[in-house]
Amino acid sequence: MLDISSNTFKNPFPLLPKSVIYFSASDNQFSGEIPKIICELDSLGKLILSNNNFSGSIPRCFENFNTKLTVLHLQNNSLSGNFPEESVSVGLVSLDVSHNQLSGELPKSLINCTYLQFLNVEDNKQQRFIGVSFSNYSKSVVLTNTGSKMELLGISFNIYKTIDVSENRFEGEIPKSISLLKELIVLNMSSNAFVGHIPPYLSNMTNLQSLDLSRNRLSGKIPLELEKLAFLAWMNFSYNMLEGPIPQGTQIQSQNSSSFVHNLGLCGAPLQKTCSGEEEETRKEDQEEEENYQVLSGIVAATAYVPGVFCGLVIGHILISYRQDWFKKIFKCIA
Repeated sequence: MLDISSNTFKNPFPLLPKSVIYFSASDNQFSGEIPKIICELDSLGKLILSNNNFSGSIPRCFENFNTKLTVLHLQNNSLSGNFPEESVSVGLVSLDVSHNQLSGELPKSLINCTYLQFLNVEDNKQQRFIGVSFSNYSKSVVLTNTGSKMELLGISFNIYKTIDVSENRFEGEIPKSISLLKELIVLNMSSNAFVGHIPPYLSNMTNLQSLDLSRNRLSGKIPLELEKLAFLAWMNFSYNMLEGPIPQGTQIQSQNSSSFVHNLGLCGAPLQKTCSGEEEETRKEDQEEEENYQVLSGIVAATAYVPGVFCGLVIGHILISYRQDWFKKIFKCIA
């Protein structure tokens, strides 16, 4: 095991013994292409070259390690070009190529990585999700939660579960396979080019706590099904093309209005914009309430009228009877 991380080492890159199984040179000042000498490390299991100045493409030799290479961290460099199919070892557990300049499609060979627990491609120029299944990408170390960014060091992924593919150029509809991740806690797909409607099947991820779909090209309505996500504490749908009334569920209504801004067709609380026909509907409800009040008043008046008439008749009968007796006494006295 060889760890030379967190120094100020520069080129030339060191010569490495072929027996190395763990090599970390992160947080240094190495530049240029990733040295081909790494491809000759027959037993390499973990390679961490993050936070340097490496440029050029990702070496195409990593598949030579077969199932041995489990960790490949190349984040925070200046790597460019396509993500080669040949760069994927089927034994990968953790793959981080975030904050580079990679473009094109994610390699379809990722489907064969059945042990993959962590995938981070944030802040690149990736364009599509073609051929990629999310059923394996359920755990992560870097995540965006409740509006703030957190970084967890190490390679133990037993606590946090997230997908963060923000700030790329992914396009097309949100993949249906993402709903298979029942234990997902954080989903961040912001700042891409996703189109279509927000899929109602996101409600299948019942443990979801943070959902960020902002800055895409999503259209249609916010699904009512999202009201079922009892743990969803933070969400962001801003800067899309959404329309219609915002669902009135407690979790959604508790959000700040900033989570819904810059959607010209969205209306209703917590936005100040009232929905089309909402005032008319309110007026109709007020009118119905007034009519119901008048009917109720009539019933009350009628209910009060009947006993009143009855009491009047009784009192009149008593008075008439009393008068008749009084007149009889007068006539008897005169006689």
